[in-house]
Amino acid sequence: MALIEVKNLEKIYSDEKMETVALRGVSFNIEQGEFVAITGPSGSGKSTLLHILGFLERPSKGEYYFEGKTINDYSPEELAHLRNKKMGFIFQMFNLLPRTTVLENVKLPLLYAGLKESAQNALTLKAIEAVGLTHRLNHETSQLSGGEKQRVAIARALVNNPSVIFADEPTGNLDSKSGGQIMEIIGSLNQQGHTIILITHETYTAEYAERVINLKDGQIESDKKVSGRHFVYKDHFVK
Repeated sequence: MALIEVKNLEKIYSDEKMETVALRGVSFNIEQGEFVAITGPSGSGKSTLLHILGFLERPSKGEYYFEGKTINDYSPEELAHLRNKKMGFIFQMFNLLPRTTVLENVKLPLLYAGLKESAQNALTLKAIEAVGLTHRLNHETSQLSGGEKQRVAIARALVNNPSVIFADEPTGNLDSKSGGQIMEIIGSLNQQGHTIILITHETYTAEYAERVINLKDGQIESDKKVSGRHFVYKDHFVK
C-alpha cells in the first residue's frame, strides 16, 4: 500500500468573474520512505498540490488517499489532528516565533499531543540534537542565522516523528553553503526512513531527491527517477 495515492486530482478556484484551474487530472503514488521532488515554474500548481497533500485544502475533484484512507472520510478537525500527528512542514520563510527560544519553537507541535511535559522535553531535545543545535537551545530564534533558523524549522517538523515531511522551497532564502547544509540534513532524514516531499524550482536542489515530478500548467509533464543524484554519506554529499 502506497503512503500517498492521488487519482485524477483537480483543483479549481472560483470567484464571481472567473474560474482558475490549478490542477488538471494529476495522478501518482508515493511510497513510504521515498524522497520525491515536485518541480515546475511559477503557476504550475506546485503550491496547490502541496496544500492538498498536507490537508490544508481539499481537491475539487479526484481522490486522495493517505495511508490507505481517503481524506473525504475526515472532518476538518480530524484532518487537523492527523496533520499534526503524521506530517511535518518546513517552509521557505521558517515560520518561527521570533521572541521565543529554540526549545520553545521546536516543542510547539507537542503541546497538542497530550503528552506529559517530561516526554515533550525528551522528544524536543532529541529533535534539536538531530539538527546539531543543542548549543543554541535557549537562544531566541531572532538571534540565529538563516541556516540555523531553518534547522530549527526542521527540528520542529521532526519532533512528532511524522510519516512524511513536506519541505516547501527550504533553501529559497539561504546562501548556497547554508542551503547545502540544509539539504544534507533533509537527505539524512530520508536515509533514516522519513518520506520527504520537496517543493522546489531549483534543478540542483531537486537532484537530491530520488524521483522528480515536474508540473506544467497544472498537469504532470514528467515523472522520472533522478540520474546523477546527490547522495549523503556520513553527513557529506557526494555525486
